[in-house]
Amino acid sequence: MDTKQQLRVVIIGGGTSGWMTAAALAKVLQGQYPITLVESDDIGTIGVGEATIPMISLFNRLLDFDEDEFVKQTQGSFKLGIEFVNWARLGDRYIHGFGVIGQENATVDFHQYWLKMHQAGKAGPLENYSINTAACAQNRFMRPRMDLPNSPLSQIAYAFHFDASLYAKFLRGYSEARGVQRIEGKITEVATREGDGHVTSVMLQSGQRIEGELFIDCSGFRALLIEGALKTGYEDWSHWLPCDRAVAVPCASVKEITPYTRSTARQAGWQWRIPLQHRIGNGHVFSSKYISEDEATAVLLGNLDGAPLADPRPIRFVTGKRKKAWNKNVVSIGLACGFIEPLESTSIHLVQMGIAHLLTMFPGPDFAAADRDQYNRIMSQEYEWVRDFIILHYKATERTDSPFWNYCREMEIPQSLAERIALFKAHGRVVREGNELFTKLSWLQVLHGQRIQPASSHPLAGLRTEAEIAEYLAEVEGVIQACVEVMPTHSRFIADNCAAPGRMAA
Repeated sequence: MDTKQQLRVVIIGGGTSGWMTAAALAKVLQGQYPITLVESDDIGTIGVGEATIPMISLFNRLLDFDEDEFVKQTQGSFKLGIEFVNWARLGDRYIHGFGVIGQENATVDFHQYWLKMHQAGKAGPLENYSINTAACAQNRFMRPRMDLPNSPLSQIAYAFHFDASLYAKFLRGYSEARGVQRIEGKITEVATREGDGHVTSVMLQSGQRIEGELFIDCSGFRALLIEGALKTGYEDWSHWLPCDRAVAVPCASVKEITPYTRSTARQAGWQWRIPLQHRIGNGHVFSSKYISEDEATAVLLGNLDGAPLADPRPIRFVTGKRKKAWNKNVVSIGLACGFIEPLESTSIHLVQMGIAHLLTMFPGPDFAAADRDQYNRIMSQEYEWVRDFIILHYKATERTDSPFWNYCREMEIPQSLAERIALFKAHGRVVREGNELFTKLSWLQVLHGQRIQPASSHPLAGLRTEAEIAEYLAEVEGVIQACVEVMPTHSRFIADNCAAPGRMAA
């Protein structure tokens, strides 16, 4: 039996998750499986996932995107990391940068030598030892110079900021050119099969019925199939991540486009700032238990770079994940699968992981339970890894200026996170679990930035004298600074390579 004839793929919902899924499947399945995407122009998308992490480059390469054209068409900019303001204490600032810190060393990690000297008051800030974070401080950017393999310039790691609606439009054009059929309409009915409960079709308001074998739920928080039809259930993580609301608004741009996202902690949550070519994306994520929506909106509007370009848009959410990402013949991707607030720009990454793991475990017509179970184990782990990293930002605070921060500081945390913190507190050790998203260097920067202090450095860092380590650190710091000085400004790089149509040169 030809399996290709047995699996018609139906994607429910457009937006970023729906069109990312459609584009990836269209590329990989090469027209051998019919793909239909159902969306309604009358139903808005969340559209605030405008910041990404470097893993998106893998997705772009899979689709063979011309990167400059991609940035132009999405009014995009480049991202070297995230700046955190006021998180551990009011007045604090640190950058969680992508990429490498220091230099590989055969005995212990670079940061252990830095930590030894830092504790002795003889080392510069951690940001000085990474090309990414040092470039952020001077608003500079360039792509890595792979022709200079021994230089920090070859180690630049980056992601993107972009307009989510333009990104979905870009992906839609790509998908439709590769055979994806888009059907406009609102779903009014979901039909399931007697016996095993598989979804067999959806009915549109127009009366049109769309049948399929594999359904992918990208319907956002509504979760029309995975929850509405299949009642899969949801794990609520709001006791660890108490923010349950956001209000978003774009504002006028400024001339200097920063190559990083900014996250500023407020009295009952935090505010994001995402610089694009044509505007700045802003939002205030907050807990409705500690501040009203009107108050949160006033805080947001009072802290913009320029005039607001639209009315503030409220968003409600419950942090957590679906109990099964894949139930019966329905795979949930994006907000239909779960939501972890965008503090570390992981929303689009979790969409990407959902797609990647689906391709790995792509079903045959039998929809083997073993395939589903493995997918669910993997996706559950992906969400839990991100969850723990986000909780760290809230838990590791010394702020006592509001009831919200008092709650966060004193709350119980998952054992998995408590063990990581204890390990770092002892000798500055950082571990990475399996293939988890965040590297040891990501954990290091946030643990240190949130003022968690190790009792001492790795014992083996003492095999080198302070004089040797000081020389080593000074050389790394000097080389990185010299490299940053040859980089163009971020705005100049965009103007020279990927300015959106109609945008004036920097």
